[in-house]
Amino acid sequence: MFTVSSVLCVHEGTGFLNVLPGLNIVFFHVCVNVSLCKILWRFILTLLSLSNLPCCLYFSTYDVAVVGGGIVGLATARELLLRHPSLSFILLEKEKELAVHQSGHNSGVIHSGIYYTPGSLKARLCVRGATLAYEYCEKKGLPYKKCGKLIVAVEQEEIPRLKALYERGMKNNVRDLSIVDAKGIRDREPYCRGIMALDSPYTGIVDWRMVSLQYGKDFEEAGGTVVTESEVNDISMVKESPAGSSEGMKYPIAVRDKKGNEVRCRYVLTCGGLYSDRLSQMSGCSREPRIVPFRGDYLVLKPEKHYLVKGNIYPVPDPRFPFLGVHFTPRMDGSVWLGPNAVLAFKREGYKVYDFNARDFADALSFRGLQKLVLRNITYGIGEMYRGVVTGAQVKILRKYIPELSPNDVLRGPAGVRAQALDRDGNLVDDFVFDGGVGDVGSRVLHVRNAPSPAATSSLAIAEMIADEVETRFTL
Repeated sequence: MFTVSSVLCVHEGTGFLNVLPGLNIVFFHVCVNVSLCKILWRFILTLLSLSNLPCCLYFSTYDVAVVGGGIVGLATARELLLRHPSLSFILLEKEKELAVHQSGHNSGVIHSGIYYTPGSLKARLCVRGATLAYEYCEKKGLPYKKCGKLIVAVEQEEIPRLKALYERGMKNNVRDLSIVDAKGIRDREPYCRGIMALDSPYTGIVDWRMVSLQYGKDFEEAGGTVVTESEVNDISMVKESPAGSSEGMKYPIAVRDKKGNEVRCRYVLTCGGLYSDRLSQMSGCSREPRIVPFRGDYLVLKPEKHYLVKGNIYPVPDPRFPFLGVHFTPRMDGSVWLGPNAVLAFKREGYKVYDFNARDFADALSFRGLQKLVLRNITYGIGEMYRGVVTGAQVKILRKYIPELSPNDVLRGPAGVRAQALDRDGNLVDDFVFDGGVGDVGSRVLHVRNAPSPAATSSLAIAEMIADEVETRFTL
């Protein structure tokens, strides 16, 4: 379905073309062929230019617009359309392709749900999400591997924390979890050394971007519309309708992109990831929690050293520090990633050390929440920056787990940028944050301001929860 401004409107399915209010041309087909649409569109523009009639950029009308083509937006759009097949949905993505940022720059792990507080939403979503992810991959024929994970203690002081993790995992109903000794570690990972480990054979790996694209395919096959290269910069109420039209009342929200294109809809859901805070501000929401980008740089094992790692090898988390720590991660393509570190990115989509955006940089540094986080973790932060620059320093930490590893065995690898939500006190926001806004717009918009890690693993479960929230807030 698409409509061409208040002057020129083509409604797919109705068979009417409104060139001017009150003037209708009837088409003899219900669904317009795409190539015919293009020819017709050029022909009409030519007629309008010859007749000196005004013509503006098109707008389209849908029941629900979803902004953000990452894994959470795609999974949720799919879930909503499967629940409400009679409604029309459109998904808007600012990039040329779907799932190119966090969804396409991650470690590719299917987490089992060990780390999270028993009974918490994160724990429930991760455990259910992992089950749904495996089932989905089986159903769709998407490749994955249950290569397992060892969380390895290399110091005696880590053992109490490791045992506490085991208790958490058991309370979270993580499948097949067990504690193994040094021999058990060597049985599973011959080149890994440690004194005790948590063994999670249910942990796996998958290409999450491939999964995301399959969600998008499901969405389109169910009748949804995907539009790329549409960077939304305004969400507001429709000011007026064309004469004789009731569309302003039926579709009261206008979503506009930087090209001037407009989507009119009944409701809007945003899943903006790295830009979730800025999208929220468009409907009058608070600036907080603020998104602060943290870049994670990986090393990769040289191919001749892949034999050193069979499955995921993780450290025991240190509660003094905000991030998980470096780990060994096999990939679906056969490569092995080592890392990542965690340093402030100078650009929200800055995957290279020297990527810089003045607005993003100023936005982060001026935020009191980041300032407080940095002051509390100044030593850790300096260490992370140092290890990001000096490969040998990163390898030194990794050698605690695989002593045979040397700096000559690794190469610099890819990077990812994490959308970390922070509150004004410098605390990492560790739960879901939903927001609407103010006035009439706020009653018809739902912003997913934070979908905490592991959002990829939990994506199908998260989609269920967001869809429930949409159904609670809106009358679909």
